[in-house]
Formats: sequence, C-alpha cells, structure tokens
Amino acid sequence: MNSFTLNQIKTRWKNDTFGEIFLDWKWIFSYSRRFKGPIAAYTVLGLLSSTLGLVSSVAGKFLVDVVIGHKSDQLWMAALIMAGSALISLAISNLIGRIRQKLNVDMTNAIRGDVFDSVMDAGWQSLNQFSNGDILNRFHGDIGTVADNAISWLPGVIISVYSFVSTFIVIWYYSPVMSLIALSSAPVILLMSRYLVKKQKEHRKEMMETTSRMYSFESEALYNLDTVKSFGIMDSFSLQLRELQMQYRRITLAWNMFQIRTNVFMAILSLLIEYVAYGYALFLLWGGHITYGTMTLFLQQRGALSSAFHGLVGIVPGFISSSVSAHRIQELMNLPREKHDKNEIPAEYFKGGLTLKLDQVDFKYDDGDEMVIEASDFEAHPGQITALVGPSGEGKTTVLRLLLGIIEPSDGTSTFMPENDSEEPLTISAESRQLISYVPQGNTMLSGTIAENLRLAKQDATDDEITAALKLACAWEFVEKLPDGINNSVYERGKGLSEGQAQRISIARALLRDAPIMLMDEATSALDVETERTVLRNILQKSPGKTFIITTHRPTVLSMCDRVYRVVDKRITRLDQQEIDSIVRNF
Repeated sequence: MNSFTLNQIKTRWKNDTFGEIFLDWKWIFSYSRRFKGPIAAYTVLGLLSSTLGLVSSVAGKFLVDVVIGHKSDQLWMAALIMAGSALISLAISNLIGRIRQKLNVDMTNAIRGDVFDSVMDAGWQSLNQFSNGDILNRFHGDIGTVADNAISWLPGVIISVYSFVSTFIVIWYYSPVMSLIALSSAPVILLMSRYLVKKQKEHRKEMMETTSRMYSFESEALYNLDTVKSFGIMDSFSLQLRELQMQYRRITLAWNMFQIRTNVFMAILSLLIEYVAYGYALFLLWGGHITYGTMTLFLQQRGALSSAFHGLVGIVPGFISSSVSAHRIQELMNLPREKHDKNEIPAEYFKGGLTLKLDQVDFKYDDGDEMVIEASDFEAHPGQITALVGPSGEGKTTVLRLLLGIIEPSDGTSTFMPENDSEEPLTISAESRQLISYVPQGNTMLSGTIAENLRLAKQDATDDEITAALKLACAWEFVEKLPDGINNSVYERGKGLSEGQAQRISIARALLRDAPIMLMDEATSALDVETERTVLRNILQKSPGKTFIITTHRPTVLSMCDRVYRVVDKRITRLDQQEIDSIVRNF
C-alpha cells in the first residue's frame, strides 16, 4: 500500500506543472554548465554592484546627518564614499553588460547549433509533423528566450536573494519593526505565485503556437507567391493573415489585461505599505528615536527591499517562458534520428557498378493505416537506364524515398548489390546516400553563384570540372554567356533562371558528385525532347558503368530505357516491351 501511494505521488509530481518545469530547467542548466566560468564572474560582479549600492545608501544616510549636524569635518568623507561607490558601480555595470552580451551570443550559438544538427539528422517522418514556420519559430524565438534566461536566471536569483537579505539586515539593524513592515507584502505574493505560474505557462504556450501558425502561413505564402498571384487570391491570403493577426491580438490583449489587474493590485498593496512605513518613520522621528538620515535610509531601503522581493518574483515569468520554450526545443531535439552505419564504404565496394534492389517491400507511413506499397520488387542495374512511371499520388515519391533511405520498408528488404562478387549486399540507409547522385524534382537552386551551387556536391571541384559537368548537362551553352560565367549569382530558388536552365544546372551538380548511382526525379520535365535525349546520351557516354533511375511522365524517353516499372494500385510492376511500346504510341 505504501509503495502504491509513493508511486502515485511520483506520478503526480511528474505530471504536475512544477514537475515539468523542473525537467525543462534541468535541460537548460546542461547548457549553463558549459559557460559556468563567465556566468560565475557575471554573478560575482552583480553581487559586488549590489553591495556598492547598499554602501552608497548607508553613506547617504551619514551624509544627511553630517549636513544637518553641521559636522563639516566628516562631510567630505561621506561624499567621497558616495561618489566612489557610484563610479565603481558604473564601471561594473558596463562590464556586466559586456559579459552578458558575449554569453548571450555564445549560448545562443551553442543551442542553435545543436538544434540544427538534430533537425538535419531527424527521421523524415517524425520531422514532417512540424511545419517550416513552426520550426523557424522554435529555432529563433524559443532559442533566444532560453539562451537569455540560461545566462541570467540563476545569477538573477542569487543577486536578488543577496540584495533582499542584505537590505533586510540593514533595515533590521536600525528597526526590526520597519523591516517587517517593508516585508509585509511577501505572504500575499507567495500565495498568488502558483496561480501566476499556471497563467503564465498557459499564455506562453498559446502565444508561441499562434506565432508558429503565423510563421507557417507567411513562409508558405511567400514560397508560393507565383501561384497565389496566378490564381488572383491575394485578397483571400490577406484576409487569412488578418484573422491570424486578430488571434494574436486577442491573446496579447487578454494577457495584458491580466497583467494590468495584477499590477494594479500589487501597486495598491505597495502604496499601502509605503504609507504605513512612512507614517512609522515619522513617528520614530517625532519621538527622537531616529535621525533624518536614518529616516531617509528607511524610506530608500524599504523601496529597495520591496524592489528586491519583486525582482525575485519578477524572475518567475522568465522562468516559465524559458520552460515552455525549452520544452518546444526539446521536442525537436528528441525526434527519432536516422539510422547510421559509421563504417566507411570503401571505393572497392562499388567498383564495377551497383545494382539497387527492392525485394517484396511493404510500406505504410506512421500516420496512416493503409499500405502505400505492397509486396513489390524493383531492380536497377549498372550501365542501364531504369524508368519509374505511374499516375500522380500512386506511390512514385514513396519509392524514391525508399531508394534514398529517407524511409525504411515496413517489411521486405532494400539493398545495394555490388557487381563485385567478393562484397556483401548493403542495406539502404541514411549512410548509403553517399552512393547516390540525386536530382530532385522542381527548382532546388540556392542563393549564391552557379559555382557555389555545384560545389555543394563536391566542395573541392575545380573550375574545369564544373565546366565539364555543365557541358554534359547542356548547361554550358547559356552559362558561358552570363556576365560572370560560373561565378554569376543566382537568387533563392533560382530566380533569374528559367526552369529548364535550373534543371540543367541541378543535373550538372549531380554529375559532379560522380556517385555510382544517379537518381533523377522528373529532372528533365522542363527540357524539350531533343535536349532531354542529348543530356541522357551525354551521361551514358561519359559514365557507362553508372546505374541510372529516372521518374518521368514523358513516354518519349522510355525508348531509351532498359527497364520500365509502373507504380499503380500499391504495386511496383515491371512492364514488358509491348506495354512500353503501347505507352509510347498512345502518347
């Protein structure tokens, strides 16, 4: 029975808001530990600054008493202490700002680098659950929030506690009653803290989710701007954005009103305590129990004590915001990773060429119940062109993902079979992509020069190698006419180039990689038939031992193919010559 009760308590703790916050901050502190030296220096300087502020206040008390008592021999000493404390505090404040800025940059870079690596290596199906806008929001907004508080939260707590305790001791030294009056708002604030924590977490989560939806919508709209314009639906998209903005406005203003009500309550409470403290100080002064300087110190430090306590409480919103953001970041970092075989694939492995084979493969996506591919076989041999055809939506893209190792078969095997009989078959995986030169469908040019785009495939490629690849892809004929040739700049998604030109540069990039298998996904769809055939002939003549796989909707190229497979009704079926001839004739 006791064990069961203990388990219940543990479960409640884990499911409780504070339990979640604890786990999130445990992760945040794993990054803070990397910079413990600078953070320690930041904390020590903050404590020193707080101490100097207190010394300056006490010196101010004596200065008032000296002036009122006409003790001119002590005047300069008190003024010197005040001025010296202020100047040193100014220097420390600027030093703290410098350290904090460097820490913020380093912390942000460390977290962002780790998240980027996690996203790049995440499994395709798991990563596909997140929109690009949501990922970008987490990547920038959430990481910025976490980095800032990972630096300042613990030092902030230590400095605020120190300021609170030291100020309380100073006031207690002169009047215990005054210190208790100054602290009288603490019980009320503590009672409100759990409710405030819950509201803050709910607001932060709702705010970040709404921001992610806005990011996603805006990025999709900009990415598909040509489509939006062509359909004449700019007004509809503007209306959708306004609706999202109204959601954001509603959430922001609702939280603002909650903050206003809370601040008004706290301000009234603080004002009441201030009047009580002021009245008590006047009472002590009237009775001759304190000096004018002590009264000044009381009123000043009562405000400082209240500020220190409110500073402690004020750390809570950042604490909660960081917890929510940390949780969102960890969702990305904890995504299942692709499987890797760290053993290097030797060049001898694919000497003589590779056969790519799917054997009795089944596949269904994680979020679906039905099979997309069932009991299917596929083979592509070196020195041959193998085509994959079929209606849209029937599974061609899924087959390509299987061949690239982006997804794994639910059943069956997917392997590389070396022509060299001394080598064993290799299971298709993320690691085996080094054996494939891939030409994706659509425009995949990145901003930069043409040469920089091609060197994505081979970083140390010479200008001559780049030129040779462009010639094979029939791209040199227009690249050489550009003002800067291969060093001519192109914009994001190849703006400034036609679709056909961008496709030919993408083909040249794949050729430059010089992998034993070349996979072309509708890579010649924007080329005319003559150019398409020329490109394919050039590739075959230059690399006769490569394994070529193409997907196409254009039957005219099928006459050049050695094998043709069709994907329809969840099956991959090899077509015979009569079926291929029929498709070509009826085109």
